[in-house]
Amino acid sequence: MKFVIDTHTFLWLTSGDPQLSQTALDLLQDAESEIWLSEVSLWEIAIKMNIGKLTLSDAFEIFIAEQTAAYRIDILDVTVAHLSKLISLPLHHRDPFDRLLVAQALAENLPFVSIDAKLDAYGVNRIW
Repeated sequence: MKFVIDTHTFLWLTSGDPQLSQTALDLLQDAESEIWLSEVSLWEIAIKMNIGKLTLSDAFEIFIAEQTAAYRIDILDVTVAHLSKLISLPLHHRDPFDRLLVAQALAENLPFVSIDAKLDAYGVNRIW
């Protein structure tokens, strides 16, 4: 299965956080899964580090490289099609990172692995 993961999903996976659901963990550990982490999540992580809301176990670039390799995660670039989808989304959710992640999942027609039930208002195929 191919899917996009939310920023918290990535962080909870890499830290072994018990908040990660068993369904999400099973998908993430399935060797057949094609896991996509958006560069939007990388931006969100970098900003949270910069303002002191997040600390990683290693330098940003090392952490991202090691964790994406360890979990076979590909990086999803932001495209014009994603931004075009974002423009059409109603303002059910005010978080700009989440809105763009949802737009990417919708534009790519991929499920989105996230705990955030508020995102269901967009019609995204959310898995948790």
